[in-house]
Amino acid sequence: MKIRKITVLFCGCAVLLIANVFAQQTAQMKEQHRPQIHFSPKKNWMNDPNGMVYYNGVYHLFFQYNPYSSVWGPMHWGHATSEDLIHWQQQPVAIYPDSLGTIFSGSAVADENNTSGFGKKGKVPLVAIYTQHDTVGERAGKNNFQNQSIAYSVDEGKTWIKYSGNPVVKNPGLRDFRDPKVMWFAPQKKWIMTLAANNVVIFYSSPDLKNWTRESEFGKDRGAHGGGWECPDLITLDDNGTQRWVLIVNLNPGAPNGGSGTQYFIGNFDGKNFTSDQKETKWMDYGPDNYAGVTWSNTGKRKILIGWMSNWLYANQVPTEKWRSAMTIPRELKLQHMDDDIFMVSQPVAELAGIESKPVTIINIVANGKVDLSKQMGTIKFPCRINIKVATLKDFSLSFSNNAGEELVLGYDKKDNQYFIDRSTSGKTGFQKDFAARHTAHRIAKGPKMNMSLVIDVSSIELFADDGLTEMTEIFFPNKPYNQLHLLSNENMLIKKLEYSRLKGIW
Repeated sequence: MKIRKITVLFCGCAVLLIANVFAQQTAQMKEQHRPQIHFSPKKNWMNDPNGMVYYNGVYHLFFQYNPYSSVWGPMHWGHATSEDLIHWQQQPVAIYPDSLGTIFSGSAVADENNTSGFGKKGKVPLVAIYTQHDTVGERAGKNNFQNQSIAYSVDEGKTWIKYSGNPVVKNPGLRDFRDPKVMWFAPQKKWIMTLAANNVVIFYSSPDLKNWTRESEFGKDRGAHGGGWECPDLITLDDNGTQRWVLIVNLNPGAPNGGSGTQYFIGNFDGKNFTSDQKETKWMDYGPDNYAGVTWSNTGKRKILIGWMSNWLYANQVPTEKWRSAMTIPRELKLQHMDDDIFMVSQPVAELAGIESKPVTIINIVANGKVDLSKQMGTIKFPCRINIKVATLKDFSLSFSNNAGEELVLGYDKKDNQYFIDRSTSGKTGFQKDFAARHTAHRIAKGPKMNMSLVIDVSSIELFADDGLTEMTEIFFPNKPYNQLHLLSNENMLIKKLEYSRLKGIW
């Protein structure tokens, strides 16, 4: 009888302990400015998404991670997993620094044919390809301190074994030589590595992920070169039955609204050379806070991208203390024709609907001045999604505000044919001189009709206009939550339909 009492007491303590831990974790993920529908680390610093691979029903998201501080430092690969691209579970650190250096950005693939020989007993190896950054060599003034290494997992990404022959691609003497993105080129049965080198992209090929041959380079005198090229990605997208190649290239600085940004090139790839007739620079996102975005591998025809939701102008200074940075909502990429040109468009993944409540719908909203939409929709709460349809496009703006006098304003400027987001008075802005600003994006679509989808978290907004032809991503830090929404226009602006849906938090 005494033993039973002790057992009951022990079980009760265990349940209480688990409940306390759960409560602490829940409180941790409810901190001020903590995104509620975007992945962010429980603590410490995070930047570029890495090693994204889909395997056996699980999306793996690795990321640049400093486990010791909330500012950038010695890079490891952090790790998170999801079955639906929306709800994320942070896992233990996956790959640690070693004698060759810290672990910078890279990619991961499912080696289905076991070309690497790492698979044993029929298990498919996941192979990570990453840059090793030798800090000692950098400080010594060497030019070859970045090299490419690999590691493999035979337990579906839980643990990783570094290849004894690292590095597999040695630096030819370039100070910037990093961010390998690897894909399988089926027509020639070989792996292709897309690598950033100073301000161009270099392509390598390999039969086994271990031995690599330089094929070609792309980018000299092409596209934007306001800063160094980083985090490239070579993918295919369907164009009405035709396969087109798209090369995504991040660069910092040099983005249209300052600091970090992402451009892309549409062209062809023959297993050796990437070519493109594209004349103008095309930007994936005109907002300042979508950087280093690359796609998941092993997802078939579906191409899904996620980016780091910050900017190197102020990433280390944003007003969060225990953690820094979040990822964007995952986005599905497609192609769309406009006149004689073709563009890459993106929209939030369809899985986002799984946390979306039944919308409040308002039709035929007329603005000639200022209209308080909160009276018709109720108190605005984030996170939420707002969809807008306009039949005749005129000047307008939407203002999200609170009773502290802080507001985030977005809209369309007809004279300049631009969308804009203004966070000048959005809340905490004084931590860096460039943060408080009005950012713009050229409208690519033609004609008077417009649709806009806004995905808004407690400290970020993602704008997708004209079916994703124009995108803007911005972070902000209000002292109090925004709870009011106003529509402003002096042109008898008519919004034919507005839908407001709450989004359920993922933590």
